[in-house]
Amino acid sequence: MGYPDTFEGFMITSQEQWSKFTKKEFKPKPFGDHDVDVKIEACGVCGSDVHTITGGWGKCNLPICVGHEIVGHVVKAGPKVTLAKVGDRVGVGAQVWACLKCEVCKKDNENYCPHLVHTYNSTYADGSESQGGYASHIRAHEHFTFPIPEKLDSAIAAPLLCAGITVWSPLVRAKIGPGKKVAILGIGGLGHLALIFSRALGAETYALSHSPHKRDDALQLGAGEFVVTGEPNWSKEYEMKFDFILNTADMTHTFDLKEYMRTLAVDGTFHNVGMPDEPLPELRVQDFMFNGPNISASHLGSRREILAMLDLVAKQNLKTWIETIDIIEKGCKEAVERVKAGKVHYRFTLVGYDKAFA
Repeated sequence: MGYPDTFEGFMITSQEQWSKFTKKEFKPKPFGDHDVDVKIEACGVCGSDVHTITGGWGKCNLPICVGHEIVGHVVKAGPKVTLAKVGDRVGVGAQVWACLKCEVCKKDNENYCPHLVHTYNSTYADGSESQGGYASHIRAHEHFTFPIPEKLDSAIAAPLLCAGITVWSPLVRAKIGPGKKVAILGIGGLGHLALIFSRALGAETYALSHSPHKRDDALQLGAGEFVVTGEPNWSKEYEMKFDFILNTADMTHTFDLKEYMRTLAVDGTFHNVGMPDEPLPELRVQDFMFNGPNISASHLGSRREILAMLDLVAKQNLKTWIETIDIIEKGCKEAVERVKAGKVHYRFTLVGYDKAFA
């Protein structure tokens, strides 16, 4: 049938065969007055994609087309759309709808709307299932389409739509800037962007990693100091030092959290954006009462925050570190398998959409 009645995407049909992708047609939600259709030209491969298709975060809707770091051009706009027009290059992240009417949304917190719809593996009120960006097109509410600055390459911009905003939002909400000591825990797809942003915001930035071989990368990305957390008593030198630890790691369940909590200044925060399959390690109140720190987490970011992030990236000429790979069955398989194994430097972006969806 084809667009606009159906989209085409690379989908999995079994979580047991989570890296076996097949190109299939699927039906998008009914087109609404505020909807925008985007013809996709690039999509980042996120750790969330892997957690979803492997079953690490539980059962998912099948068949499923993942991908929520999307860049493309608007090919259709609803009659009430004012934030985008046909021909615009826009990005779509991990959220495609919110009510925009509740008290949460009215406070620029639409990323926490209790009625939100994620870009994939979510269900709209009418029963339609959302599908993601390993596809020919994406249909989203205009509020969740973001103009991509002209100077940003689509493949480099794509990871900003999820990984970027996931680390940007907590940094700016914590008012990170000059005079703050920030530690980025985990130097990977999220962590490499967190280092870039922390430095760009003017903070004194440290990289915490169990992988000594990432030292040179971390320093190049913006860290002023590299701390190897696998060394005995590594935390002793940094007790009560950091105002903010941004935990981007995927293996938090294996950490001795007591050590990390000791490195926080009074009223400091250990903030989680990495989401492992396993629960956090057990902590006693006594483990973090003597310096009065906080433990927190966050989900994506608001439209206002995403626009500010894209503006800063363009003005400061910041660049995600990516590898590109063609969106074909073999390419999708290689990308998700290498992301799961942690063998990507530091994000994958799927490209070649025109050839795959001629």
